[in-house]
Amino acid sequence: MTDLDTLVTALYVKIDDDVAGIARLPGRPPKLSHSELLCLAVMQAMLGYTSEARWLRYAREHLGGLFPFLPLQSGYNKRLRAVLPLIKRVIRMLARDTDFWHDTVWITDSTPVECGRSRPTALRSDLAGFANYGYCASHSRFFWGLRLYLVCTPAGMPILWALADPKIGEREVLAAMLEVDAELIKTRQGLLLISDKGFASKPLEESLSQQGITLLRPSRKKEVLRAGAPMLKKVRQLIESINDTLKGQLDLERHSARTVEGVSVRVAQRILAMAAAIWHNFHTGQPVSRSLTAYDH
Repeated sequence: MTDLDTLVTALYVKIDDDVAGIARLPGRPPKLSHSELLCLAVMQAMLGYTSEARWLRYAREHLGGLFPFLPLQSGYNKRLRAVLPLIKRVIRMLARDTDFWHDTVWITDSTPVECGRSRPTALRSDLAGFANYGYCASHSRFFWGLRLYLVCTPAGMPILWALADPKIGEREVLAAMLEVDAELIKTRQGLLLISDKGFASKPLEESLSQQGITLLRPSRKKEVLRAGAPMLKKVRQLIESINDTLKGQLDLERHSARTVEGVSVRVAQRILAMAAAIWHNFHTGQPVSRSLTAYDH
């Protein structure tokens, strides 16, 4: 049997055993532990509550047995922003605890994270200077916000991720992500990275080659047909379906954040929820590792 309660119970034990003890600060422990806070955040994302106020009202009425203490909305918001480094650590921890972590095929792409639609919003928002105007070619639309860059396994398990100004080139962001995690890359032999045409660049490919990474991407117009190009269409659909999971099931673009810290933690919350589902599906032997159907009700 697998459902949201069993997922959250398993996740609580995993976090409490592996991470929460290290993250404790001196002094009186909080009434809502880090493990409980992250489980609460995962449940919020899974059940589709984009409003923290509505989510906490629901949790008080229905989840009192799981969470004896629930903070007010302001306290919940502050706690979540404060544990952003811990959320990132738990995402990586869950990935390491699956066979997907050892996969030598990675898929990368970026997707818009809209943060506002009106000109006054763009001018007044605390995200101004971090967010910017960009263009989404796959949906033929302009947007104001950020781009989420994901490097995942074919099963959808997040390995690397970052938020960036949409005016920064995709190649530059990917190069920076790989540089930040250079020690991880060194442990991978024969790594194959699959991308779309937007990552086409001779300097990037040379840099990746020096790191032991082979870039597989579609051929551009007037370019000689690249090796492996015919098989890419099916593989590329995987990253599109991963983005669809984040946007369609985990409400990535309905984050309602108005600050840098707010949008960062709410995006991380959704990536954590997806990673937790894949991790739990792997350990319970589910046929589709990225399926959220058992957890969204």
